[in-house]
Amino acid sequence: MRNIFLGIVIAFAIVFLLRYCENQKDDREQLEANTALIQREIKNVGKLIVTEGSYAQVYSYSDSRDLMFGLVPSKKGALIVVNAKATIAYDLSKVNKIVDENTRTVTITDIPEPELSINPNIQYYDISQQYFNQFTASDYNKIKSRIEKSLRKKIEESELRTNAENRLISELQKIYILTNSMGWTLRYNSKVVENENDLQQLKL
Repeated sequence: MRNIFLGIVIAFAIVFLLRYCENQKDDREQLEANTALIQREIKNVGKLIVTEGSYAQVYSYSDSRDLMFGLVPSKKGALIVVNAKATIAYDLSKVNKIVDENTRTVTITDIPEPELSINPNIQYYDISQQYFNQFTASDYNKIKSRIEKSLRKKIEESELRTNAENRLISELQKIYILTNSMGWTLRYNSKVVENENDLQQLKL
């Protein structure tokens, strides 16, 4: 009788152990599947986010020189019309992130700086120049540099950067929605992202 009872106990123990191992295997496979899905979706999000704007400005350029001790003035000038396209881009493939299976946590440690690109189309009108003070390649390069500097300042103060930041947050929200739906936690450095509004802090 004792042997029968012992055999039943051993049988139950074996069945329990087998089922425990199967459950552990299923959990592990599910964890690996979730991790692969999260990494794939983060990679899909990791694209270049671009916001584009158009700008038009008119500049007046003049330069004068006094030759022969001021006896022979020499001037040159031009009216400059600029139509420029500017883009602000975030390359999300450069986002530094850590996927921790043990804690089921995705941690974003760094977001790349926005990349500003300016492509001006410069047209010169009413060009006037005198023999001893003519336009040179150096003048055109100097004018272009000044225009790009002026445009950069204008763009930095415009809504273009804000629009780009909003698009960045929109893309990062996709990561939050995915991790949250799968029971994972999203962090930005040491801060836990508890809702989509927390992502607004990433712009600071």
